[in-house]
Amino acid sequence: MSNRLSGPERKETILSAAQGLFASKGFHGVSVDEIARAVNVSPAILYRHFASKQTLYNAALEKFSNQRQSYVDTIVKHGTSFEDALAGMTQVYINNIAENPDILRIELHSLLEGNIATLAFFQNRWKSFTDYIEFGLNEHLPYDVPDREKTILSAGLMFQGMVREVLIQKCLQPQDRLVDLSLHELSNELVTLFLRSIGISKPQLSRKATISS
Repeated sequence: MSNRLSGPERKETILSAAQGLFASKGFHGVSVDEIARAVNVSPAILYRHFASKQTLYNAALEKFSNQRQSYVDTIVKHGTSFEDALAGMTQVYINNIAENPDILRIELHSLLEGNIATLAFFQNRWKSFTDYIEFGLNEHLPYDVPDREKTILSAGLMFQGMVREVLIQKCLQPQDRLVDLSLHELSNELVTLFLRSIGISKPQLSRKATISS
């Protein structure tokens, strides 16, 4: 039996290797030759499947872009409960990162490299959170709150930073002091603290908010 890979299999092998290298070194830190060596093919073979390193990088990002429907399903499931829907969306997001930490590594590299297209891709991934928080706060926050609009806009950014830091601590550089707390426990505590900070207090999040990966 031949061990020769089919075209689609070869393409997927190249894509998987490139994803790992981009996560480890960033876009600018990886060459086409290095990716080709990682899968034991010539650069010419690689170019048969991907026209350029940028095309390959874009394909790696595209593998991460299938979450939006999960968010929609979560919001529909929890109806009008802003708290439970936000907790559910957060669980969907962290499950995805926990299963593939390379997503977060590539995002962090993109922040350092300043790749405009890549930054736009990751900003769009966070947009579901920020849009939903802005919508929810617009519904729940009293209209006489000082600087109401600034508060609403800042809240989404604050939550984004909190979620990212929890993921870094648990997925990229595990800390001994957090070893007894699971990622999901930290996530639920984070959501609870966030809601309290913006004036929406909920002592204990509903267990329904936990979304299985």
